[in-house]
Amino acid sequence: MSHNGRLSLPESEMTWRFSRSSGAGGQHVNTTDTRVELIWSLTDTTALSPAQKELAAQRLSNRLVGGTITVVSSQYRSQHRNREAARVRLEDLVSQAVVPPKPRRATRPSRASKERRLDAKKRRSSIKQGRSGSWE
Repeated sequence: MSHNGRLSLPESEMTWRFSRSSGAGGQHVNTTDTRVELIWSLTDTTALSPAQKELAAQRLSNRLVGGTITVVSSQYRSQHRNREAARVRLEDLVSQAVVPPKPRRATRPSRASKERRLDAKKRRSSIKQGRSGSWE
């Protein structure tokens, strides 16, 4: 269900909204609805398993509003290119959110790193020690 490493979301689950874009483009900007808003519901999707939905909900919590994600694109002058850009951004966002976390492998600090830490502590200690005392 993915192409070139990116998740493919069904078109039927996407809601599109179009409006006038701001910025450069001259008179063209004032007459055509090139700004694209793509709205996709994470809670209602069938493209993800329940475990993937849970993981995506955690990772995208700052972007979710009522279980939906909105992606806006107005970088191109054509609505078609903005639609494609918004779709790609949404698919990338969701693809990265559903990658399972890599388990942490426990390691011990090396002898050199322990020595560096202790040396730094000694140096810091002597600096602070030098601050106290009487001024002569």
